[in-house]
Amino acid sequence: MELLPLVAGLFGAGLLAGFMAGLLGIGGGIVTIPALFIVFEAIDVPIEWRMHTAIATSLVIIIVTNISSIRAHHKRGGVDWDIVKDWWIVIVIGTVLGSFFAKTLKTEELIYIFASFATLLAIKMFLPLDRLKLGKALPSGPFRFLPPAFIGFISAIMGIGGGSFSVPYMTLYGVQIHRAVGTASLVGLVISVAGGFGYLIGGLGISGLPFGTIGFVNFPSAAAVGAGAVLMAPVGAMVAHKLPKNVLSVIFGLFLVLATYRLVSSI
Repeated sequence: MELLPLVAGLFGAGLLAGFMAGLLGIGGGIVTIPALFIVFEAIDVPIEWRMHTAIATSLVIIIVTNISSIRAHHKRGGVDWDIVKDWWIVIVIGTVLGSFFAKTLKTEELIYIFASFATLLAIKMFLPLDRLKLGKALPSGPFRFLPPAFIGFISAIMGIGGGSFSVPYMTLYGVQIHRAVGTASLVGLVISVAGGFGYLIGGLGISGLPFGTIGFVNFPSAAAVGAGAVLMAPVGAMVAHKLPKNVLSVIFGLFLVLATYRLVSSI
């Protein structure tokens, strides 16, 4: 495949990922991983490390995406810094453990894990679950650290920023949706930094990976996607604070179904 279509495709994926990051508080990995996987397939990245490289590169992209998204949400008072101050240590622990655990899995296993959670997220997008509540405040006591630790662990395995899990979790306990979305961007930054580092270290010494790859992170691909994401994350954040998300949630759910089918069909 020629270079220009590859770069254009990655940049386009970055535009969509950035918009979704700002709109829904997700890191964009749910969008970029299928695109990265297709590109790495086209340039013959070894199948046994193809998904690992896509996941690791996605996490580095999320760093750029979420910094842009955090700034946009913070300007609108949409980031609860206290929640992340309480969670960040266990998120880092869970994320690093998840990134090292992922190295023990085969590409096919990672695809099935990604596809399973993406399908659940798609179902959630189609259902009116925003009004479901378990409490008026986030849990207290030592057990409060279990959910954010799990969010970090599973997000590292999937290569996402965790907003797909942290936003519903926060809204279940009374955090206002726009504030949950903005706070999820900050959670995603913690996950992406810790997870990106874990995959970078875990992939050192692996042979057959494409040019510009350190560990499992392919930096040229990250740059192409990140450039598009930075442009659109503020736009998504602006839309998030102005419009209801019902229609966009359904569209995003349909996209997840198609992306999941494409990944699974490659096995």
